[in-house]
Amino acid sequence: MAVSYQFVRRVGQKYIVSNKERDSFEKAIEFCSQKGLELALPKNHEENNKLTEVFGDGYNEVWINVNKNESEGNFGVDMNNQPLTFTKWGEHQPDPSIQDTGCTMVTENGIWRATRE
Repeated sequence: MAVSYQFVRRVGQKYIVSNKERDSFEKAIEFCSQKGLELALPKNHEENNKLTEVFGDGYNEVWINVNKNESEGNFGVDMNNQPLTFTKWGEHQPDPSIQDTGCTMVTENGIWRATRE
């Protein structure tokens, strides 16, 4: 079965794909999982910058594979509980007021921000 996306970019050995639809963090995870994919997680500046190319048509933020780890109580690991090796948090981020599980978005200028969703 062929799957088509409205946005496809290759960065090294990775592909960034998008259906260019705005939805919740949970729906984004579900979409990726159904296709055998994961939410993007930039590992360096090049990947982070490439991710911002998905923006346009009124979309200026995308979900990434980082949420607040309930056991650790911080945003220091990805959703597979692997330590983050690259981050680009904005000023006053991740927001310490976010309790429980928070989610992370990349803004159109490549800055990461935590959100309650």
